[in-house]
Amino acid sequence: MKKPKSTKRYCPFCNKRTDHKIKLLSTGIKRGTLKKGGIDRAKLRGRGRGYGNKGRWGSKPAVTKWKRKTKNTKKAVFIYTCQTCKKSHQSKKGMRISKVMLE
Repeated sequence: MKKPKSTKRYCPFCNKRTDHKIKLLSTGIKRGTLKKGGIDRAKLRGRGRGYGNKGRWGSKPAVTKWKRKTKNTKKAVFIYTCQTCKKSHQSKKGMRISKVMLE
């Protein structure tokens, strides 16, 4: 989906239609990488090496077809920044789209 980098929208702070910059909200960072029991840190500490049953760090069972990820798109949330008052607000609902290109 192609979307312009700026557009005219209603600003709830100015209470009128003004020019807005459009920015795509990022998905954020990966969770749990710095926990004490995090799998990434445990592998760095040398867990899951050697012979025998590796327990939690060993190979996992095959994922059943019901537990597989089914959704192939994410909801894109846009942030609109007013150019007069410089305040930002989000769109009410995210749009379920596969790819966004801001032009």
